[in-house]
Amino acid sequence: MKRDGVELMTGGDVSAASNRGVMADSNPDLEGIAPTSGRAVGAEKTEIERLRAELRREHELYLRTLADLDNYRRRVERERASAAHAGKRELVLQLLEVLDDFNRALEHLADVPERVSGGFVAIHRRLNGILQMQGIVPFESLGNRFDPARHEAIGVMESSDVEPGTVVAEVRPGYCWHDEVLRPARVRVSR
Repeated sequence: MKRDGVELMTGGDVSAASNRGVMADSNPDLEGIAPTSGRAVGAEKTEIERLRAELRREHELYLRTLADLDNYRRRVERERASAAHAGKRELVLQLLEVLDDFNRALEHLADVPERVSGGFVAIHRRLNGILQMQGIVPFESLGNRFDPARHEAIGVMESSDVEPGTVVAEVRPGYCWHDEVLRPARVRVSR
């Protein structure tokens, strides 16, 4: 059957013709539309799989980049904390030198008027308190075994009262900052 110069198909002829691409060839409205064939469907599936694989790669790259950024943030924070700790350490070591001077001066307060010595002792107590609030405390050395991690030997002394390798004199106290040795004690060890 023909209408307006176009051949029309009826019933089962339409589906059979469309499966063969006949309608696209004979119908000007369907011009430019490729008939679907096994090869075209296979090419579309291949393209979809390629796009999915590319999406997976891009997603994995995104996740790796996110992890790298997180690692970078942690590293920067550790480095910042380490630099702050190193700066504090230098300041505290200098304050310990001042504390050593205070300790030496306290040994000679007998010749000083009571008002001066009282103020001096108060300042010494306050400096000690500030250091202790920061976790900086002296550690005991006298009578302990010499430990190279905690002690700096500056001499040996003959002593029959203690066994060899025991700290018999402390020249300068050692300090710990939380769990680490901040400054080793300078000691004399028995031989």
